[in-house]
Order: sequence, then structure tokens, then C-alpha cells
Amino acid sequence: MTGYFDLQVNGYAGVDFNADSLDDADFVRVCRRLANDGVDQILATIITAPIDTMIARIDRIARAMDEVDEVRRIIAGIHIEGPFISPVDGYVGAHPKSAVVPANADVADRLVGAGRGHIKMLTLAPESDPGGGVTGHLTDQGIVVAGGHSDASAEELDAAIDAGLALYTHLGNGCPASLPRHDNIIQRVLARSDRLFISFIADGHHVPDFALGNYFKCVPDDRIIIVTDAISAAGLGPGNYSLGDQTVEVTDDGAAWSADRTHFAGCATTMPKMGQILMHRIGASETQVKRWTQDNPHRLLFTR
Repeated sequence: MTGYFDLQVNGYAGVDFNADSLDDADFVRVCRRLANDGVDQILATIITAPIDTMIARIDRIARAMDEVDEVRRIIAGIHIEGPFISPVDGYVGAHPKSAVVPANADVADRLVGAGRGHIKMLTLAPESDPGGGVTGHLTDQGIVVAGGHSDASAEELDAAIDAGLALYTHLGNGCPASLPRHDNIIQRVLARSDRLFISFIADGHHVPDFALGNYFKCVPDDRIIIVTDAISAAGLGPGNYSLGDQTVEVTDDGAAWSADRTHFAGCATTMPKMGQILMHRIGASETQVKRWTQDNPHRLLFTR
């Protein structure tokens, strides 16, 4: 690999992967823009929605991958984020609470089936999967299961890891702004960084630079993964953009806010910009940035 590998892309350059009316030209356009921005491959991310809606959106991406070589070269697979996440305010983040459901193997199989072999990762809250049954079921199929949008206890995290949980999705986000000062989901996950890959959004908004630097000191270099969590606004500047059925406002400083301004809703920052932030504001080396944005995500999906 010579370019970035982004495991979490909800959309890019005006194209929303969670929209209900995409054609092949949309996918080609976004893949060309990603390639121009130095991105070799991504996982197209579908977020929580009613199950039939998620299935239709997954199917549309899978068909484009099957039918268009240019799309298949850039979109390496599909990441399903939800619907098996915490419905609690703060932890649910930008996902519609009404569509959140407990983890269920039959529902998981319907979602995976819609992807026709292209589902590479699924993010769930471990507490929504007591005993890790769905986690193990998906892991046995070669799908990376990640924790996220979760307030799993230490015991629930350990049980999920034992069942196959391999990653924690965008740590420091998908949780309330205020948490118990010691026993909270961030500390619990950091304490398990020898057993989990951990992804972070390095846009300077989702996690302040100083906090991100602190997190990096707690996580081995070979377990850090940078994701953009990009939405259709990525690379376009301020304005109003779509993320599924909601509108996101990108402000002049590049932050992507929910309509009510209570939380971030995806990200408008590109991976090249994140690379600059990591080196110039966090102090990471070029070798570290390459490891976090290319080597580690590839290893998680294909060689771990």
C-alpha cells in the first residue's frame, strides 16, 4: 500500500453512502476524489437506520462494488456501524435512537447477507450482546467486530474480547461529554489496549489535541488506527450536508455538528489533513502516521 486506508467513511465530496438514491456515477465520482486525496482504500460505512433501510443501502454499495471495477479498487468492503449500539443519550451519538435494537444473530445475518461477501466490519455495543453470541457468530465468518457507542462494563468488554472483539471504534467519541472521572468507557478501553486495536478521529474537534496525545501514550503503536468518520461534507468546506436522514452543519472551523448542536455528527476532515494534524500538532513521526493510517488498518482486516 502507498496511500491511506480509512476504515470509516460515511460519505465524501458530496456523496452520502447513507443516502437512498445513489447511482454508479456517484460511487465513481467519490472514489476518484478519494484517490486524488491519496486514499488507496476505504470501508464504506452504513449507520443505524430501520433494518430494511440499512439492507437496501448495503445492497446498493455491494452492487456497485460487484459491477464497477473502479469502485471495487477503492471500496475494500463495508463497515456496518449499528444498529446494535447503546440507545442511551450521549452513547448513541448521531445514530437515530428509534432504530437501535439489541444484538440479534438473525438480524445480523440479514445485514451481512445484503453485503454479498463485502461486509468486513461491524460495530456494536458489547452490552447489547450479552455473552458475546453475535460477536462470536460474526467473528467466525471472518468479520471484524468492533465495540463502539457503548458503556460496556469492564466485565462486558472482557467477555466481548474473549468472543472475538478486535477493535474499539473512535475512542473518546460515541459517549457523553461528561463521564464518571475514573471508571468510564474511555479508561476501560485504554486498560485493554494490549488486547484491542483502537481507532481515533484525529480532526482536532472530536478529541482535543492534548487528549489525543495522551491517549497515544497509552496505546501501543501497532494498535492505533486513525479513521476520518468522514461524511459527505469531507473536503468541501462549511455548509449543510446530509448524513442519512439528518442534516449536518459544518462550521467555518471544519467541525461537523448535529442540527441541534448537541454533538458532532461525523467529520468533514480529510485523511491528508489528519496526517498534517498528527505530525504538526501531535508530534507524530511520518513512520507513525503511516503505521496508523495504512499498516495497522490493513493488518486488522487482512493479516492479524
